[in-house]
Amino acid sequence: MARPLVVGNGSLVVAFDANMNMRDLYYPYVGQANHIMGNKNRLGVWVEDRFSWCEEENWEKKLTYRSDSLVTDVALSNRDLELTLHLNDAVYHRDNVFLRRLEVVNLSEREREVRLFFTHDFSIDESEVGDTAFYEPYSHTVYHYKRNRYFLINGQAPEEGLFQHATGKKRFRGAEGTWRDAEDGVLSNNPVDQGSVDSTVSLRVRLAPRGREVLYYWIAVGRNFQQVRDLNRMVLSTGPGVLLEQVENYWRTWVRQAPPLLSGLPAEVADQYRRSLLLARLHLDRRGAVVASVDSDIMATNRDHYCYLWPRQGAFVVQAFIRAGYGALAEPFFAFCADALTEEGYLLHKYNPDGTVGSTWHPRLLGGRPQLPIQEDETALVLTVLWEYYKRGGNLEFVLDHYPTLVRPAAEFLYHYFDEQLGLPRPSWDLWEERCGIFTFTAAAVHAGLRAAAAMAHLVGDRERARRWNRRVGHLQKGITRQLFDPGQGRFLRGLVWDARRGHLTPDPTLESSVAGLVLFGVLPVDDPRVVATMRAVEQGLWVRTETGGIARYAGDCYFRCAVDQFNVPGNPWFVTTMWLAEWHLAAATTPEELERAARLLRWAAGNSLGTGVMPEQMDPYSGGPLSVAPLAWSHAAFVKAVLDYEERYHQLHAKGEAVPLAREEAPAGPSWRWW
Repeated sequence: MARPLVVGNGSLVVAFDANMNMRDLYYPYVGQANHIMGNKNRLGVWVEDRFSWCEEENWEKKLTYRSDSLVTDVALSNRDLELTLHLNDAVYHRDNVFLRRLEVVNLSEREREVRLFFTHDFSIDESEVGDTAFYEPYSHTVYHYKRNRYFLINGQAPEEGLFQHATGKKRFRGAEGTWRDAEDGVLSNNPVDQGSVDSTVSLRVRLAPRGREVLYYWIAVGRNFQQVRDLNRMVLSTGPGVLLEQVENYWRTWVRQAPPLLSGLPAEVADQYRRSLLLARLHLDRRGAVVASVDSDIMATNRDHYCYLWPRQGAFVVQAFIRAGYGALAEPFFAFCADALTEEGYLLHKYNPDGTVGSTWHPRLLGGRPQLPIQEDETALVLTVLWEYYKRGGNLEFVLDHYPTLVRPAAEFLYHYFDEQLGLPRPSWDLWEERCGIFTFTAAAVHAGLRAAAAMAHLVGDRERARRWNRRVGHLQKGITRQLFDPGQGRFLRGLVWDARRGHLTPDPTLESSVAGLVLFGVLPVDDPRVVATMRAVEQGLWVRTETGGIARYAGDCYFRCAVDQFNVPGNPWFVTTMWLAEWHLAAATTPEELERAARLLRWAAGNSLGTGVMPEQMDPYSGGPLSVAPLAWSHAAFVKAVLDYEERYHQLHAKGEAVPLAREEAPAGPSWRWW
C-alpha cells in the first residue's frame, strides 16, 4: 500500500503507484472526491506490432522527483522493446491541469514508429453511474463529465495531436474497458458512450535509429465545458513544456525559503527535510483542511480511507509549517476549525475536506452512560498551535479575530470538561481512536491548550478568564502527577480506561509511546526523574529489535500487525512515534553524545523513507516496506519538526560553549536496538 509519487496544487491532487499507474485523482478538494477510486489509469506502448503496459514486469522502473520540486522524474526501460521512457509529471500550481512530459528513446539501430496509450478509468464523484465520455472533433480532445465535473484529455506529439481515441463501457455486462482495445495498437475511434464508461487515447511518434523525441499529455479539470476548454487553450498557447518549467521553478523557490540547516546534519537528512515539506504541503487544501493521506489503497482493508482532517494531525502538520517559516499556510486551518467548532466548544472526531463531519466509530453511549464522541486532545492541540503561530511572527489581527470564535469557546469547554475529584479531564477517546478513558497524552495536551488559551486571553485583555484557565493548568499538572504516575512501575501510565463490567476507571499500565506528550507539551521539566524513567522505558521496551528498528505505538499493537514475537517486535515501527523519541533526546541533550542520539533517529527516518522520499505511517518490522498509508502527512510533519528542533538545540548548546559535533555521516543508517 503506497503512493510513491504524488503531485498537486491544493485543489487537484494526482497519485501514482509503483508501476506508474495513476490511481487517485482528487478534485475540487484535496482528498475529496476521488475520481479514479483506486482503479488504474494506465500507460501502454505499441511498437513493431508488440504491445506492453508499463505495469508489466519486463519494465525496469526508477521513480524519483526532480530536486526540490513536485515534478516527478521517472525512467521506464524495456529491453525487449528496446525503449526507454522518461516521464515528468506535475500539476500546474496556479490552475487545475495535470501535465506530463514524455521523452521516448529508441535503443535500437532501426527507425521505428512508437504509439503511446493513455487510459482513463474515471468514476466521477466516486460513482460509475451516469458518466459520459466523448470525442470533441473541433479541438480533437476527449471529455469525461458528470454534473459539474469535467475532464478534458489532450496531447501533443512532434507532428500532431491525439492520434486515435476510443470511448466505451467498462466493468458492465462483460465489458472490460477500452484499454483492451489498445492492445493491438489501434483504437476504435468510437466517439461517445455513457453510463459506466472509460476512454483511451494515443499519441504517435517516429523515431530515428538511436533517436529520441518529446511528447506531452495533459488533463484539464474544471466545473464546466467552458472552463476546461479555456484551460486547454492556455496549455496550447503557453506550451506544456513551459508550464512544467514554471511548476518546477515555483516549488523549488518555495521550498528553499525554509531556513537552511546549519548544524551539519548529513545531506540525506537535509534533502528529506525539504522533500517532507513538499509532500506535507500536498495535503493542505486551499480552504483549510489538512488531509491525513491521499493513498486510497487503505480502502481494501476497512472500506474507509484517510482523506479526512483529524484536527490533531492537522495541528501537528501546520505546526511544522509554522516552525519552518510558513505561518501563513496555517491560517486557513484555524479558520476551518473555528467554523467546525460545536456550540459546546469542542471539535469532533474528524471532518471531510469540505467541512462536513466525517465518519466515526465513537459511540455516544458507552457502558450505559452518555459519552461525547470526541478525542479531547484534538480541540486542545488547535489552541496550542494557534499560540505558537502568534509567537513565531503570526498575524496578531488573525488571532484577535479568532479569539471569540475559536479560543474562548474551546478553552471554556476544556475548562469545564474536567473531573474535579481526579484533577484530570473527563473521559474521551485516546489519540489512537481505540479506547475511552483519561490518558496521559490527552491530559498533557489539555494542559498545553489551556496554557496557550490563557496566554491569548492576556493578549486580548480577558484577564479573568486568563486567571481561571491558568488555575486549571495548575490543577492538571497536579492531577497528572498524582493520578497518572505509577510509583510501582516507576513510570507514567498510558491512562485510566473505562471498565464497563466494573463501572469505573482502572489504571492501564500498557507501555505507550504517546506518554512523550509530557515532553512535547512541557508539562514537566525534561529532566524530571519521572519523565526520564518513563521515556527510558519507552525507548527500551518499544524499540523494534529487528534490522528495521524504530519505535512501536504501544506494546501489543495489533494494527497491521506483522509479528507474534512481542518481545522483539512490540508493534510495527511508526515514523511519528520514533520522532517523538528523537524529540525527547533533543530536549534532554546536554552533551554531544546525547545530541547524537537524536541525529541517529533523524538518519533512521530519512533512510527508511521510500526511494522517492515518501514516508508511510508505519513499516513492516522485517522487510522495512511501507504499511497502512503512504504518504502520511503527520509522518512528514513530525520529521520536519524534529529536524528544526535539532537545529535549535544544536545552536543552543553551541552558544553555551559546548563542543557540539557534526551529525556523523559514517554512523549506521538505522540504530541497533541496543544503541542506547
